[in-house]
Amino acid sequence: MSFESMPRQDLLLAIDSLAQEKMIDKETVIESLEAAIAKIAKHKYGEEFNIVANIDRKNGSIHVKRLFTVIESPESVGDEYDQNTMLTVAQAKKYAQNPSIGDVVEDMLPEPEFGRMAFQTARQIMTARVRDAEKGRQYEEFKDNIGDIVNGVVKRIEFGNVFVDINGKAEGYIKNTELIPGEKLAVGDRVRALIMDVVRSNSGPQIFLTRTHPMFMEKLFTQEVPEIYEGIIKIKSVSRAPGSHAKIAVETQDPSIDAVGMTVGIKGTRIQPVINECHGEKIDVILYSEDPAVFIVNAMQPAKVAKIIVDEDTHTAAIVVTEDQQSLAIGRRGQNVRLASQLTGWNIDVMSEAEEQERRAKEFKEKTELFTTALDVDETIAQLLITEGFRTIEEIAYVAQSELESIEGFNTELATELQNRAKNYLAKIEQDYFDNGHKMGMSDDLLNFDFIKRPIIMKLGESDIKSLSDLADLAADELVEILGEDTMSHRLAERVVMKARELAYGITQEEDAE
Repeated sequence: MSFESMPRQDLLLAIDSLAQEKMIDKETVIESLEAAIAKIAKHKYGEEFNIVANIDRKNGSIHVKRLFTVIESPESVGDEYDQNTMLTVAQAKKYAQNPSIGDVVEDMLPEPEFGRMAFQTARQIMTARVRDAEKGRQYEEFKDNIGDIVNGVVKRIEFGNVFVDINGKAEGYIKNTELIPGEKLAVGDRVRALIMDVVRSNSGPQIFLTRTHPMFMEKLFTQEVPEIYEGIIKIKSVSRAPGSHAKIAVETQDPSIDAVGMTVGIKGTRIQPVINECHGEKIDVILYSEDPAVFIVNAMQPAKVAKIIVDEDTHTAAIVVTEDQQSLAIGRRGQNVRLASQLTGWNIDVMSEAEEQERRAKEFKEKTELFTTALDVDETIAQLLITEGFRTIEEIAYVAQSELESIEGFNTELATELQNRAKNYLAKIEQDYFDNGHKMGMSDDLLNFDFIKRPIIMKLGESDIKSLSDLADLAADELVEILGEDTMSHRLAERVVMKARELAYGITQEEDAE
């Protein structure tokens, strides 16, 4: 833009044009031009003065002013006195009729001449400010689009990392680890990716893209399946081994709709574009269920589950399958069971029927030893209790006494004695638990945290987690690292930490998310 001898109405038109071209606010362009004019004026009249420039928004006229603050006397401001920016009341009367202390008076200056050098300076200032405004606009635009899919063209490839021109607006960056394994992109290829993060930088917003994140697949289905876009079908979770295999769980509240069938489409017409975009990734569409056992069985597709045993306390599930289904259930390199675990948030263990029988025999033996020791009874009574369905000492201690009396060969005296022995055993275990915890310096609020099992709490104490607030201050990743993935899944760790924060600090799940 050259305003060296431009008619003022044309100046406003040029400002409008530049604002539209750069997609930034017109006021930003005007303020940039005002700063440039002020810089030229300071160069002419003196850098020591407080000089500002104003452009009339209606007619484009330019006004250059030197500003002074009115003071009582130089002595009244002490060391802060500056004769170039301050005037006494008497001096200020030259520029205003009735100046008062604290007023700002203006000395109108001639509009500076825009010679070649002055114009170059102004253009540099304007260019820098407009570029900063453009970067700011790009950052705000893309920051609000984190989690959305964008289309772009491969601009260049460096060391396997792909730089993408996003519709001529900005440059995106796909790290090689965020590309689907096996896909080969070339300069000029069109590519779709999910905005994973946007970071402000001096060179403009850094837009980090991904094609491997589970949300990328979720957004693709949202684009391909109208019922998902409209919220009739909801995606509950997605797990992926990018480029190889994925599972997506869907549900609907409309009983007349087949959520899985709608998502797949007739003859796969809806799922196929997603498979193609994900470089041939095999996708299992799973029906979600609030019942964890049903959901886990569904998630194990295409394997058929013969039996499932769930432990809600540890968020683990044992899957029993026939011999011919075991390799299918586990999948190549454990991929199927791993994806099912990620999809459901449960730790899943796959075993054959023979292994399950072996496990049951081992469990029967362990329970027999526990009952004989804790209740001080012989194997016959211990095994009779197990056969009747008792699995824990707690069940024996607190079940209705009539249930024990109803066992063949038992009477009131024996039932009473067994319950007393069970309660005494539990009381000793309880006392030992707190004694050991206190020896390690653990507080009662953590020892009484019944959201997780006590052996896990003791393991936390051994890892220097001594109070409920210590647990609440952990991130889920840190908790999983302490306990190990075999002990606690990431999803369960998130629930544990949120519960600890709720009890320790009164922070609800919604507040924690914010």
